[in-house]
Amino acid sequence: MNHRGTRVLRLDALARVEGEAALHLRVQEGTVTETRLRIYEPPRFFEAFLTGRGHTEPPDITARICGICPVAYQMSACQAIENACGVTVHGSLAELRRLLYCGEWIESHTLHIYLLHAPDFLGHADVVGLARDQRAAVERGLRIKQTGNAILEQLGGRPIHPVNVRVGGFYRTPAPDELRPLAERLRQAREDALETVRWVAGFDFPDAVMDHDLFALRDPGRYAIDSGTPAVMAAHDQGPALREYPLSDFEQHVQEGQVPHSTALTATLDGRRYLTGPLARYAINGRWLHPEAAEAARDAGLGDPVTGAICDNPFRSIVVRAVEVVHAVEEALRVIDGYEGSPQPAVDVPPRQGAGAGATEAPRGLLYHRYVLTEHGTLTEARIVPPTAQNQTAIEEDVRRAVQARLDTAGPAADDEELTHLCERAIRNHDPCISCAAHFLDVTVERP
Repeated sequence: MNHRGTRVLRLDALARVEGEAALHLRVQEGTVTETRLRIYEPPRFFEAFLTGRGHTEPPDITARICGICPVAYQMSACQAIENACGVTVHGSLAELRRLLYCGEWIESHTLHIYLLHAPDFLGHADVVGLARDQRAAVERGLRIKQTGNAILEQLGGRPIHPVNVRVGGFYRTPAPDELRPLAERLRQAREDALETVRWVAGFDFPDAVMDHDLFALRDPGRYAIDSGTPAVMAAHDQGPALREYPLSDFEQHVQEGQVPHSTALTATLDGRRYLTGPLARYAINGRWLHPEAAEAARDAGLGDPVTGAICDNPFRSIVVRAVEVVHAVEEALRVIDGYEGSPQPAVDVPPRQGAGAGATEAPRGLLYHRYVLTEHGTLTEARIVPPTAQNQTAIEEDVRRAVQARLDTAGPAADDEELTHLCERAIRNHDPCISCAAHFLDVTVERP
């Protein structure tokens, strides 16, 4: 098939992503002129029905936004409420929160690597086919994920939508002895995670270079997970190498807007397209990876994160996620080894009038919450900015570039099936959290 005239490629249902979305791609005379990632799930109105609630309620309510990364929503919500009330959680309670977050990184990243993304690189339609071909690898992935789930269950009360998290800390904190079985599982998970890095590093990656500003929390001295200051790394030769600003200024820089083709808002950062998530975290925080994770990154061909290496090929994001699993395992072990118990399960967070913001690093990127409270603790305003909405324009640009590169390649012309597969792969690089989808793409192509 040649590329003269106009071709419209419609991908009506994206598979192996969390949620419901479609893609519309228009090619005219061999040039990709339009790329639209259409998120068509109905609006969920969480910000609206948080209004009027008490200040202790957001952690439980916002956890229901996502079944894959509920801890991210709980932690950002807790931080925002505590910030509004002038309370800081530190010491053993802060460490337990970080341990809980590590559990979510472990289970979420591993789910993406093994069940959603790896089949793209190994010629399988889904993980069922992959398991027939590489059973030991899939079993390894399930072991790692179960370890992350065990952390969530121990600290959160259950692995999905944890119920033990509250503003100020937890309803109950564990005794040191209760965490020892987790340490045993994490030591096995460390070996499995290192093997995962070696496994994914051997995949065949298409050539690609992204050109987005990178946006992540920065927490000098440690790899940002549950805290930090927003930091921006400009795209190649397009501005200062790195700049930071207070979290209180977030909404001055990140501007959300509605586009006709998506129920999700899209965002710009100081008027520019940007990307949040593992590639941004690795670029901005790589020097603070655990030594074991940094060594795994070097061995995997990602360069030396200690000296500021950047991974700018979005198809290699699966390798960065695997490195982050190693880091989360090591960080979880560090917290457990140093934990001596907590004198109280939570600190008191009395309400006061004001506004507060909180941000943490969900597996897919920076997640921001802001709440306005009355003196009695009633929410009068809520603002939640999730990572996938922030990444939507960057994903669209990556799809455009990937398809354009294929169309520009000499040799046989790409047919619709090949372009469909390429588009899916480019989208899955970013693990968009739209919720869960189960069916493959239905494709309609319009030709002149």
